[in-house]
Amino acid sequence: MTQTTVAPAGRIVTVGVDTHSDIHVAVALDQLGRRLGSITVPTTPAGYQELETWARQFGEINAFGIEGTGSWGAGLARVLRDHDHRLIEVNRPDRSARHRQGKSDPLDAEAAARAVLAGTATAHPKAGEGTVEMIRSLQVARRSAQKARSQAANQIRALLVTAPTGLREQLRSASLQELVRIASRWRTGSTPDTHLLVAKHALRSLARRHQDLTEEIRDLDTHLTRLVQQTAPQLLAVRGL
Repeated sequence: MTQTTVAPAGRIVTVGVDTHSDIHVAVALDQLGRRLGSITVPTTPAGYQELETWARQFGEINAFGIEGTGSWGAGLARVLRDHDHRLIEVNRPDRSARHRQGKSDPLDAEAAARAVLAGTATAHPKAGEGTVEMIRSLQVARRSAQKARSQAANQIRALLVTAPTGLREQLRSASLQELVRIASRWRTGSTPDTHLLVAKHALRSLARRHQDLTEEIRDLDTHLTRLVQQTAPQLLAVRGL
């Protein structure tokens, strides 16, 4: 719970925020660099609102200097932007320096505020919403699906190396697409109990996983194409994109 104070006329406040997954720590400075106070809030809508209300009690807000507006600070940045505050992206302190000097969230938050006050931090964070952010989210999912599909393909090839000789020879010259198509249709019964049946069961599982991931990638590509068409249709004509 924060204590309400009466701000002197003409005071300009700069707030620095050290962000984490579960809590944010903020420090407020006046225009002369004097520390006005600090607060720790949970990373919840109520916590974000508490931080904003706490900062306003000190006076007119110049800006919020926030670490990690593209990650842990994204939620807070959206709330502060909705309140029409000026936001500045502040780089996190050097990790090796943190290790030598000891980690201190209030000191990091104060350093963020001082970087804004001194003018050494001037970058404006991206909005983190809209079509560009939607495309980024879909790309994250697509890369994950591609990685999992490649892993499934490699495992199919690896299992064939140790499969029973007859099965291995039968599929030796098959392409990956043919392997997936053939293996996905095998029937191995409810309780496979021979080397051949177990090998087929494992290969069928991987083949069906490969098919599911291919369908997932196709679905993501459909949405990506639609969003890119809306935002930058010229990119669709560029080879490799």
